[in-house]
Amino acid sequence: MNRLARFLSNWPCAAALALSLSSAGADEGMWTFNNFPRDKVKQSYGFTPSDDWLNHARLSAVRLARGCSGSFVSDSGLVMTNHHCATECVKDLSSAKQDFIKSGFLAKTEADERKCPGIEVNQLVDIKDVSARIQAATKGLEGPRFNESQKAEMSRIEKECAGSNEQGQDAKVRCDVVTLYHGGRFDLYKYRRFQDVRLVFAPEFQMAFFGGDPDNFNFPRYDLDVSFLRVYEDGKPRRTDDHFRFSPAGAKEGELVFVAGHPGTTQRLRTVAELSFLRDTAFPERLLRLAELRGLLTQFARRGPEERRISQGQLFFVENAVKAISGEEETLLDPTFMAKKTAEEKSLREGIAKVPALQKLYGGAWDQAARAQADLKPIYKRLSYLERGGGFQSELFHIARTLVRAADERQKPNEKRLREYRESALPSLTQELFSSAPIYLKMEELTLGFSLSKLREGLGADHPAVKKVLGKDSPEDLARALTSGSQLQDVALRKKLWEGGPRAIAASNDPMIRLARLIDDDARAIRKLYEDQIEAVEKKHDELIAKAIFAIKGQGSYPDATF
Repeated sequence: MNRLARFLSNWPCAAALALSLSSAGADEGMWTFNNFPRDKVKQSYGFTPSDDWLNHARLSAVRLARGCSGSFVSDSGLVMTNHHCATECVKDLSSAKQDFIKSGFLAKTEADERKCPGIEVNQLVDIKDVSARIQAATKGLEGPRFNESQKAEMSRIEKECAGSNEQGQDAKVRCDVVTLYHGGRFDLYKYRRFQDVRLVFAPEFQMAFFGGDPDNFNFPRYDLDVSFLRVYEDGKPRRTDDHFRFSPAGAKEGELVFVAGHPGTTQRLRTVAELSFLRDTAFPERLLRLAELRGLLTQFARRGPEERRISQGQLFFVENAVKAISGEEETLLDPTFMAKKTAEEKSLREGIAKVPALQKLYGGAWDQAARAQADLKPIYKRLSYLERGGGFQSELFHIARTLVRAADERQKPNEKRLREYRESALPSLTQELFSSAPIYLKMEELTLGFSLSKLREGLGADHPAVKKVLGKDSPEDLARALTSGSQLQDVALRKKLWEGGPRAIAASNDPMIRLARLIDDDARAIRKLYEDQIEAVEKKHDELIAKAIFAIKGQGSYPDATF
């Protein structure tokens, strides 16, 4: 079928059901399973799914935690997903002598299946509306207090959901509070977490990505973009009655079809000011940097077969990002589209203004949200380069920063931590931190040198943080010294530093650890400025806008996807 119809999405795990009657007709929408539009579907298609049917679809659709959809397709834990969703695993299992990206991989028996170092599969087992609790925690608050209270309550709810004992939280349970409608509703998603995931089948890259970047995101596609993984539990394949069964006959013309999945992010409910910031500031900056990195990786790949092998995965993801963001930017540059969004926003505000009580509650929200975007613009580069990784594109640096911050954050009460270090996030964080996946120093030197040069270019050579990092070194020389001198490829060393806490981090002479310590105050400072003065305003007033939409239109619209 050329077009999907209706998507039912559960946030990050946004289990989606696409529904279509023919290849020419489609319904739009991404609806959560606990807010499925039964009446609309019944009226349009004469079909009303039962609770058992929806539960079966939800449990059969799985999420790959680092960003992909998949489905159980057998009663023995077999998971079907896209090839690019397993590419990281295939790359991690490859070597110069045995390149599975090039040759493909097939396990002929379960004994031949290979464990993926960094893949976590989540099965959504429950959804609970926690809006009242979160909104009660932030009632009457503004600015930093609003933001801090909201995050603290989220962390409390997640910790309670996952349970805890003397050893910490149950590593088999993952709980995430999901923000829907940009703060109009909050759902608690409870997952069954699986971290023993093994590769079963992946075709060679040429077959999975036939046509390369020019064909990517274009339809029809002629390729085999598929891979199979298997979920294990207690050392054995996971047994499950909830899985999608293959139909030998396939779909028929005019047949009602639902597709379950976990969509990424959408911004259809964003304000005009927020979309304008993406169009005028965020997208141009990201596209320029990605385009330069794509050229750098392309040249690196031409040095030889090994360079091509170790850079191919990253080049694929860069090309993916360039094409995706370019498409979004093209839409936002369309005057007709923006005029439509502006008219819709104007109409909503006029509707609010006609009701004095609603105007008092919500009337100023759009202006405040716009002010936050204006305040974001002058700090955006510092935020991107110092805190969000734009200036330190290196797996070794990411490991170092995680260790440095974890040593500090884990000493704090759960609700006071940075969100990525809350108790419910630690199993996924440590799986990634202690992964046995290879780290290639040639690539590390290349990408770190590039990002350090962008740090200097973006912030200016005289910026205090740039001078602190580079000193008298060139970006390339510093990158070479850092990557060659670091010992963080050693997983045992990472575990020792993690377990040793602040004392071990302070005593470490690893150059990447020293760099992470050196820049941490600057990065934390710009993050706090962003969270206190911009994110807090965005969240507060986006929530008010969502409530204004509910007041005028009800909750008959679907939320943005927020993976």
